[in-house]
Amino acid sequence: MFDLVSHPVAARWPAAHPDRIQLYSFPTPNGVKVSIALEEMGLPYEAHRVTLSDADVKSDAFLSLNPNNKIPAIIDPDGPDGAPLALFESGAILVYLAEKSGRFMGRTAAEKAQVLQWLMFQMGGVGPMFGQLGFFWKFAGKEIEDPRPRDRYVAEAKRLLNVVETQLDGRDWIAGEYSIADMALAPWLRALDFYGARDVVGWEAHPRAVAYLERFLARPAVQTGLNTPPRER
Repeated sequence: MFDLVSHPVAARWPAAHPDRIQLYSFPTPNGVKVSIALEEMGLPYEAHRVTLSDADVKSDAFLSLNPNNKIPAIIDPDGPDGAPLALFESGAILVYLAEKSGRFMGRTAAEKAQVLQWLMFQMGGVGPMFGQLGFFWKFAGKEIEDPRPRDRYVAEAKRLLNVVETQLDGRDWIAGEYSIADMALAPWLRALDFYGARDVVGWEAHPRAVAYLERFLARPAVQTGLNTPPRER
């Protein structure tokens, strides 16, 4: 039987409120997806700060929860049929929380399919490609003299941004109504600023995407989620 108290992750990050959803995360574009969702859904949770350092994400304690050593991960003490559930991968967590709360994943089968389509668009496209853009534009990859890797990810980021711009024609939110797809996508659009890459991808030439991100950031739950858990203690 799964027991949060005896789980290895609890020794490193003890739960003050073991009856709540336990969130193990850091405020990266992937991490804040889940904290924003928890805030938007009003689900009680406790956040634990797991940094991106090897000492945290590659620790035996965290690997016992996520063998892929990536944030975010959760433990829900009241999972399906009342049994505790541990879960990793941000997209999987968003779907799980949407189904648990009954919110932000459409009201019909067709609406749900649209939300999942755009969630997968972020998971398989925007997240990986924008992340590589950040590596080659801001971080260690910028020192590589060969311009082809950087140019590839700049071009792909531009293409994906154009897809977003086109989809937002006549829509406030990416799948029609506000959903977990927006909670996944918008933090990665915001990351372009962190990477210093807005100009190179032509951000200001995408007015619908600009307005979309502004709408997203204006939500109180988003503002709380963006800083949960705090980057600094």
